[in-house]
Amino acid sequence: MSQVTPPLPRRQLGSSGPQVSAIGYGAMGLSGVYGTADDTESARLLGDLLDLGVNFLDTADVYGEGHNEKLISGLLAKRRDEVVLATKFGANKDSGGGRPEYVRQAVDASLSRLGTDHIDLYYLHRLDPTTPIEETVGALAELVQAGKVRHLGLSEISANTLRRAHAVHPIAAVQQEYSLFTRDPEADLVPALRELGVALVAYSPLGRGVLTGAFSDISDVENLAVRKQRYPRFQEESLRHNIELTRPLRERAEALGISPAQLALAWLLAQGDDVVPIPGSRRIERVKDNIAAATTALDPVVVAELSAQFPPGAAAGERYTPAGMARLDR
Repeated sequence: MSQVTPPLPRRQLGSSGPQVSAIGYGAMGLSGVYGTADDTESARLLGDLLDLGVNFLDTADVYGEGHNEKLISGLLAKRRDEVVLATKFGANKDSGGGRPEYVRQAVDASLSRLGTDHIDLYYLHRLDPTTPIEETVGALAELVQAGKVRHLGLSEISANTLRRAHAVHPIAAVQQEYSLFTRDPEADLVPALRELGVALVAYSPLGRGVLTGAFSDISDVENLAVRKQRYPRFQEESLRHNIELTRPLRERAEALGISPAQLALAWLLAQGDDVVPIPGSRRIERVKDNIAAATTALDPVVVAELSAQFPPGAAAGERYTPAGMARLDR
């Protein structure tokens, strides 16, 4: 497969972090989260991503209990130098995921599964309330000194925690849910990120599929039973509301001659050069559609219209179950 034309623009992660494609790829869905995935097809898709210009791949040790990292190892064995690799640790249900001894165990386990000698961006997946963030980041800084990790990241953390962490060692990126449906980071976190020179890596940038416009009814949602169990926004009443909420997005996208997914991602990219969305899909056609957003320039009037049509709090339902929300640092 030849590379897209024009080539995907690049964005820098943090003040001194790596250059990555403006649209990255979240690989969680390749480990059966939203439906069955075929490893052979997934491996082919990962290779196609690089051919299309996407060099930023995101995984985590918890995805498929290590399956996701092992899957990506096949790509790294052949094309390691082409990949900016991000993985995460510390989302296990047991407390203590941020303890220095756990940090050292987790990175070695991930490196083994990935079959590589370094991780480009290593995130703390969820804050450990039993361990001061300074201790966790101190242990992570030791991994940088040892050459096992190139850059540090945090996920789902508050502005205060970010400042405390950054004072110990520079943080290159914070991974946070951010989309037209979830604009929470704009209030406090985004100003702190920009104050410190830290990038925002936006996960679930398409509202776990709802913002793609693919769902006209709740019956269209693949693997709905699993989604309802994990994500309250997929409970029937909330889901009906959220699908209806996408109507202006779909109408505007049609008028512009692009897909709703492209429009939603282009809106995110327009929020600043320090924002990098990482949509994920198991279908190469949707991947191509998503990455086209990186070269889709929106008129500021359109950006403002969408911001007004999707104000903070417009989506119905919490992002996670009560147990999941309790794990977020807010």
